[in-house]
Amino acid sequence: MGQLFGTDGVRGLANGKITAELALDLSVAAAHVLGEKGEFAGHRPFAVVGTDGRASGEFLTAAVIAGLASAGVDVWDAGMLPTPAIAFLTADLGADLGVMLSASHNAMPDNGIKFLARGGHKLDDAVEDAIEARVGEPWTRPTGADVGRVRRLTDGSSRYIQHLLSALPHRLEGLHVVIDAAHGAASAVSPLVFREGGAYVTVIGASPTGLNINDGYGSTHLERLQRKVIEEQAHLGIAHDGDADRCLAVDARGEVVDGDQIMSILALAMRERGELAQDTLVATVMSNLGMLQAMAREGVTVRQTSVGDRYVLEDMKAGGYSLGGEQSGHVIMLGHGTTGDGVLTGLMLASRVAQTGRSLADLASVMVRLPQILVNVKGVDKDAVDSDAVVQAAVARAAEALGGSGRVLLRKSGTEPLVRVMVEAPDQEQADAVAHELADVVRAQLSL
Repeated sequence: MGQLFGTDGVRGLANGKITAELALDLSVAAAHVLGEKGEFAGHRPFAVVGTDGRASGEFLTAAVIAGLASAGVDVWDAGMLPTPAIAFLTADLGADLGVMLSASHNAMPDNGIKFLARGGHKLDDAVEDAIEARVGEPWTRPTGADVGRVRRLTDGSSRYIQHLLSALPHRLEGLHVVIDAAHGAASAVSPLVFREGGAYVTVIGASPTGLNINDGYGSTHLERLQRKVIEEQAHLGIAHDGDADRCLAVDARGEVVDGDQIMSILALAMRERGELAQDTLVATVMSNLGMLQAMAREGVTVRQTSVGDRYVLEDMKAGGYSLGGEQSGHVIMLGHGTTGDGVLTGLMLASRVAQTGRSLADLASVMVRLPQILVNVKGVDKDAVDSDAVVQAAVARAAEALGGSGRVLLRKSGTEPLVRVMVEAPDQEQADAVAHELADVVRAQLSL
């Protein structure tokens, strides 16, 4: 992978790293690469473009649209919608590509550009590398009737909402749900679809100004949602991030229900309905050992991939699996979408509560989370972590001491010069001690 694209598109400080010029040039390059791959063969290409509502998304969306149209691609401007909505619309409308302007859970000053191929799928690494290599190259510009045309997509939200409701296995009557939309892309869609699904809905974090996305609300700031669920005596709370491709939950007691617990609940529900392909769940190496133990006890196989929902999706598609995701709340249900979808995940979770008549806390008790700590060791040679003999010997000793009751994982960051040390143990004190001891070894051996 090149220098621009990370594990989820191009992301950084808007008008710093992510400039209008870059957005335009990337869009032109994407049109050229996909066109030469035969994606546009025999027809006039068109794209769907959306944004998560950041102020910078206004000029970046304009730049992306300008780039695509100048390269001869017609554009449907979908406005502010979740990333999974843009993926769905790309497939539903038969578009040749989709583009989402979002920095997901990052703070407002950041933004990002995510490209989607036909069918709403994320681009392969090789295609992203090819796009990056073509940025800024000389090219012959279409003129006259060959330039792209730009139109507003006025029914994108309603199309997406109907898609979500069609996936609902059990209606939500009788449930009181609190929605925290992070002042982001799901601010209008998520409350509406829950209400149309039958729930009584209380909403927080759904007044986007372009400047307040993820600011004290959403899946990375759950405190307000926890308080509101208790205050309203609601059955559960659902928290999205800025572009609503993830979902975390809060039970009626105000306790957090994380992505591992959500996947455990959905895996058993899908198996009951005959929808869990090969009785298998795909997760990453960061998933809690408690989930692995619970799924083994329930007869569900768990496959683990590298960190990143794109790697989960790759494994799901290769093996024909139907459910996968991450502890952070990215949950992919391939029968209903090509990306993590926080609104869909929340609906499915609420539907399970309504269908069983059990509380979310009771459903989540299928697994017990082991105490876990993640320590970021900065300023080190992250590429040496897997080969340094002293570091690997320390990892082996720690793993042997924990035995089958805990777990140790060291991995390099995909975006920063640091190594992440993750330890799970029967109690938090032991996890903390082991993690900090390993972090000291990494710091001593690999400091730059």
